[in-house]
Formats: sequence, structure tokens, C-alpha cells
Amino acid sequence: MKTNLQRNSAAERFASFTRRRFLRGIGACIALPLMESVSPLQLLAAPGDAAGKAGRTAPVRMAFLQVPNGIIPSAWWPEGNGGSDFALPATLQPLEGLRDKFQLISGLDDLSANPGPDGAGDHARAGATFLTGVRIRKTAGSDIYAGVSIDQVVARQIGHLTRFPSLELTCDAVRKAGDCDSGYSCAYEYNMSWYSPTQPLTPEPNPRLVFERLFGAGSQTERAANLKRRQAEEHSILDLVMEDASALQRTMSGRDQQKLDQYLTSVRELEERIERAERMSAANPPVDAPAGLPADHAEHIQLMFDMLLLAFQTDSTRVATLLVAGEGSNRPFPEIGISEGHHNLTHHRNDPDMIAKVKQIDLWYAKQLARFIRALDSTTDVDGNSLLRNSMILYGSGNADGNRHTHTNLPILLAGEGGGTLRPGRYVQVGSKPLTNLFLSMADRMGVRGIQRHGDSTGRLGEV
Repeated sequence: MKTNLQRNSAAERFASFTRRRFLRGIGACIALPLMESVSPLQLLAAPGDAAGKAGRTAPVRMAFLQVPNGIIPSAWWPEGNGGSDFALPATLQPLEGLRDKFQLISGLDDLSANPGPDGAGDHARAGATFLTGVRIRKTAGSDIYAGVSIDQVVARQIGHLTRFPSLELTCDAVRKAGDCDSGYSCAYEYNMSWYSPTQPLTPEPNPRLVFERLFGAGSQTERAANLKRRQAEEHSILDLVMEDASALQRTMSGRDQQKLDQYLTSVRELEERIERAERMSAANPPVDAPAGLPADHAEHIQLMFDMLLLAFQTDSTRVATLLVAGEGSNRPFPEIGISEGHHNLTHHRNDPDMIAKVKQIDLWYAKQLARFIRALDSTTDVDGNSLLRNSMILYGSGNADGNRHTHTNLPILLAGEGGGTLRPGRYVQVGSKPLTNLFLSMADRMGVRGIQRHGDSTGRLGEV
């Protein structure tokens, strides 16, 4: 039997042990980037033929990019009956030379955005149902109700594999309250990603804050020094924990030793994570953080695309959304000589001059997309293929014809090969099917299992 002195000694050591603040930040700042010179850890690799030149595999990433107010249909859709032999329409001319990197998919609908008994408010519905496929509650108050967006469905299953389960970005304002569209809350128009029906995930509009969230503050040299300091502190803390635990074990009962063993297993797992991070180096891109929120709209969009590329390249996340502009955006485009608001112009009532200006705006957005796709395609992934090949980038709008507020045959472009499982370079006509069917097929390629339905889906979209 243990004496009182032994018990008191053990209690004192345990009190000292619990005072150790070894949990402060362990693992919280450790990045696990993908480096070509080092074999990746247990990755959720792309299915199919994702093996690269050295037999390595790479994870699949997905991003959803939403533009507002629809796109002039006649300048978006190619002529003909589909297939690989199609001419790029006027709006997509900036993607010439990339036609084998994406597919256009016609016939996808978002019927949850239709007016129904709720009347006006198509922009709010188009924004909030785009990734959910669930009809929203018409309210300008705090009692908002939408659905869970597909990015969050995927993030819940694979988000633990990266430092950030998902990344939410915007090039527009951040608004959570107020009446923005015919009695609908602003939360519906300014948030793409929904964690729950009542909880939108607020996107970040400042590229500098995005960068610092991903990689820390300071220059590349300062970030590297900060990482080394954190790693030294973490090793020191773990050494103290193990030292105290060894002393405790000699005086503990069998049951307490079993509990301590379980606890030490968790500590060792933390230590292994630190060692893995050190072997693979930390995500520390050789660039400085952006200056902040740029005044130039094109620069803002391009910076956000750059942040998204860095996040995928360093495997900081595999799921992202970028709201290029909120639905109903009435921003003018002085960059291309257009002083009228975008939303006002889309209600053109077949006026040729207004239609021409909307086409110019659609083309301007397509130029920003083309730059991003080229950047992904020119970035080598861990398996020797391009980052674009191992990604799925969906670009589109929850409105089809902005003049009439239609939500059938949405303008949808899907870039990338999903790790070799998609067939780009085609114009695909699927008839009339829910957009959410495509989301199910994309989720499958992310390795997500057990999802039978999403929103108003009726099945998988096998045509992609």
C-alpha cells in the first residue's frame, strides 16, 4: 500500500504536471505543404489514374467561383450539339488555348431560386441556393434559413486532412443583416458557403488577411524564423511532459497508469505531427503578404485567385469558395469604360447598347478566370502533373438570363480533370437536370462517401 507521503509526492508532481502549458498552440501553426522532393503523408489522393511520374499521388481540390447577375446566354453557349468540336463563344474568347482544360455543361438548373409563392427576390435566392439546392426563407430579419452548401458537406469529411477544412473568400462587401433584395436578408446575397441552414460562413475580402491566416505575418524570412521558434518551443514542452510523466508512472496505481498511457499516446501523436511537419518543411511561399484591400477591382480579384492557388499548392485546404461579386451587384466598370451599374444593365429589355455593355462585363470576368486557370495549369503538383489537372474549378452564376431572372440552363464551366477522372475539352449537353447532381459527382471525386442526395438532386451526373 502507498503511504501518505507517497500519495502527497505523486499529487505534487501531478499538480506540477498539469501546470505545464504544453497545449499552447501545439500543432495549431504547423503547415503540411506538398513538396516534390518529399513523399507526401497519408493523402486523400485522387481516384483513378492520379499516379504521377514518380509513382506519387496528389489530392483532389475543389473550388466554386460565383459571378453575379447571369451571363448573356447568346455569347456564352457554343453553337451546335455538343462534343469536342466546338467554337468558343464571344464571352469565353479569353480562354482560347485552354479549351482542353475545361468543359461547358448546359442544362443544369437551380429551381430552388424560382419565385414560387415568394415573389420578387431572385438575386437573393440565386445567391443562397447556388451551392445548397435548398429554398431559402424569405426574411430580412435574423431568422434566416437556407441549407448546407456542398463545400461544407465535403469539408466535414475531408477537412481534417488539411490545416483549414475550407476557405471562404469574397471580392465584395461583407454583410450579414439588412434587407438587400425585396424582403430577403443581405446574408443570402453575400455568402456562398453555409455551414448550417442558419449559419453562413463569412468570407474574407482582404487578401492580406487571407495570406496571414494561411502563412502568418511578416516577410518570408520572418515567417521562417517564427516557425523555427515555435517548433523549438513545442519540442521543449513535449520533453517536459514526457519527463514528468515518467516520474509519475513509478508512483501511480495500475488504473491510473492505464489512463496516463492513453494520454501519452495522444502526446506522442502530437510529437509525430511535429516531426512530419519538420521533414516536409512548413508552408512558406517565397512571397510577401499583399499590401491590403486594393482599390483596383481587377487587382483585387487576381490577388484572391493568387491566394486560392497558394492555398491549394501548399495543401492548406482542398475546399474553397470565392464570391467574385454578390448577386445583384450593381458595380460600375470604369476599367472598361462602363459607368452604369452591372445589375441595372442586365435588365436591358433587349436594348442593344445595354446588352453590348453586359457582354463586355461578362468578357472582363472571363479574362480574370482565364488568368487563374493558366496559373493553375502552369503550377506543378506533387505528382508531377499540373495543379489544374488535380483540381475541379466550377465557375458560374445562380442566374442564367439576368434580364428575365431565369434559373434554368445556368452558365456553368468546370475546369480541371479532378485527378484524371473528368473529361475536359467538351461542350456537354445534359438536358435539364439539377445543378446539385453535378455537385454529387464532384463530391465523389473528393473521396466523400455516403451522400445520397444534396438539396434537390436526383442522382449523379455521369456525363462529366
